[in-house]
Amino acid sequence: EYEDIRGEPHAVPAANINPYLVDAPDVVLPRRSKPVCDVPGIGIGSQPIDDGNYLFTTEEKDDFVRNEPDSQLFFHRWLGAVEFLNGYERWCLWLGDASPGALRAMPEAMKRVQAVKTFRLKSKRAQTLRAAATPTHFGTELIPRQPYILLPKVSSERREFIPFGFEQPTTFCSDLVFMLPKGTLFHFGILCSTMHNAWVRAVCGRLKSDFRYSAAIVYNNFPWPFCAQDSEQKVAPAQAQQAQAAIEKEAQAVLDARAAFPGSSLADLYDPLTMPPLLLKAHQR
Repeated sequence: EYEDIRGEPHAVPAANINPYLVDAPDVVLPRRSKPVCDVPGIGIGSQPIDDGNYLFTTEEKDDFVRNEPDSQLFFHRWLGAVEFLNGYERWCLWLGDASPGALRAMPEAMKRVQAVKTFRLKSKRAQTLRAAATPTHFGTELIPRQPYILLPKVSSERREFIPFGFEQPTTFCSDLVFMLPKGTLFHFGILCSTMHNAWVRAVCGRLKSDFRYSAAIVYNNFPWPFCAQDSEQKVAPAQAQQAQAAIEKEAQAVLDARAAFPGSSLADLYDPLTMPPLLLKAHQR
């Protein structure tokens, strides 16, 4: 094995090398459509399938709104993994809630709608062709209606902890991230924990050497504390509430530590060379 991907290999005797490349029995996690524990499921963000017509830089958005002021109501902050981790600002124009009258009052937006419809009709993919009938909507969409936890699909293997974060429903997400719509401070605390990050390192797929998070394998198979299906492992309600409160306290400490560095992106905060000791200690607790 390698201590470091750029280092020299060294031999480790093994009785059996399983699919996860460790000396252990051949146990393979199944793909699951829902979590093994009683926790909220995660969904994939939206895929516009719009030929770029609904996505804007800040400068492009400002120019568009200057020419068509009514469109301001329909712009939302847009996050993929890169934008979330690096603090980049992008925007999407989502017209799914716009009334016919509002749409007809925005000729520039209508040009975009027509361009999306035309683009989708040229596709040979059945799903995209069906989406041409609803051009004011994204091709596939998960529209947030409440605050949620964002989970980037890909994160650098150099990070000791994968950065997750809370977002408001006014912020829309691409299909390069997962969304946990009913996520609480407790869920955030467990996802940020050393325990969950050790699970990720053991079972997560890889893109190059980076972690590629998944719902079916990583999240849905994760054995959450206090959610065991085995009756022998169930914890007394009072004990579980006390432990949950402690986790929520430490989860808030992680958020507070991040907030202490408002000028830093998550990529800055979670780089092993620049991670503030305050944030590292908050995670380790």
